[in-house]
Amino acid sequence: MEETQLQRAIEAILFAAGERVELSRLAMALETDEADVAAAADKLADLLAFDRRGIRILKLEKGYQMVSSGEMADFVTKALETRKPPKLSASQLETLTIIAYYQPATKAMVEQIRGVDSSYSVSALINKKLIEEAGRLNVPGRPIQYRTTADFLRTFGIESLEELPPIEKVNFGEPVSEEAPAPEGQAATEEG
Repeated sequence: MEETQLQRAIEAILFAAGERVELSRLAMALETDEADVAAAADKLADLLAFDRRGIRILKLEKGYQMVSSGEMADFVTKALETRKPPKLSASQLETLTIIAYYQPATKAMVEQIRGVDSSYSVSALINKKLIEEAGRLNVPGRPIQYRTTADFLRTFGIESLEELPPIEKVNFGEPVSEEAPAPEGQAATEEG
């Protein structure tokens, strides 16, 4: 398939879908390999951005989505009376951060790190479509595991989780900190 025709087909599919479409699904529908589809989609995204069009194509993990341009947000909001994305409370942001970095993560893991009950925060993040169930852990009680969604990536303006800034992760099952230092002016002693 000619590159221009491939770009037109990608544009039509993404417009009709209204959500992220996996690269593999695009390649299957267009009967071409993923590398050609990715190259055509990236070129189309660059073209739309260069021409400062009202729409953009975002690459989200291993897929693409058509969205309105950020420059046009005020007009879109006025025309469609859309609400701003819901704000996150401090507890919801902490919970979301833990799930983003440790995913798939259980509610118990989140609560172990935060030190407080996180049921409300997990429920609120599911309702805001920022996290979703990712199966169950194969241990007694079979707790639900959670992971971030494509909406999470869009909300925070990143293509993949690899773009998250690095953090020092807690090693579960190992001591987190060493022995506390002795107060200033006093030597640490061992009792025998």
